[in-house]
Amino acid sequence: MLLPKKVKHRKWHKPRRENKGVATRINTLAFGSFGLVATTHSWITSRQIESSRRVLTRYVRRGGKIWIRIFPDRPVTKKGSEVPMGKGKGAPDHYVCTVKPGTVMFEMAGIPAEKATEALKLSGYKLPLKSRVITK
Repeated sequence: MLLPKKVKHRKWHKPRRENKGVATRINTLAFGSFGLVATTHSWITSRQIESSRRVLTRYVRRGGKIWIRIFPDRPVTKKGSEVPMGKGKGAPDHYVCTVKPGTVMFEMAGIPAEKATEALKLSGYKLPLKSRVITK
């Protein structure tokens, strides 16, 4: 699964205001002909990205090429079960990627349009947000 090799800060603050704004960075197709675009806000874990990637690779076999445009770099902490209140913040548990509406998450090329749209649609079901397929 995707994990950062090194992080500047082990524990991050939670954002003050969530669900604000749209994507301004990764909002166009750069590599492939087909892409999966987020239409809602969400945090996507490295496990969810990996399960979507597996759906894509199994669907296209050896036919096309796949690009993952998002990377989980935000640490999420968690305290153990049945731990009393206080005693500081929990240890880093997993990493997530903050996705805004309009973010291109996955791209594909080298396969027919019907097959690519079906594969991207199936991989979108594995993610905790609404998404749609776009073409170049």
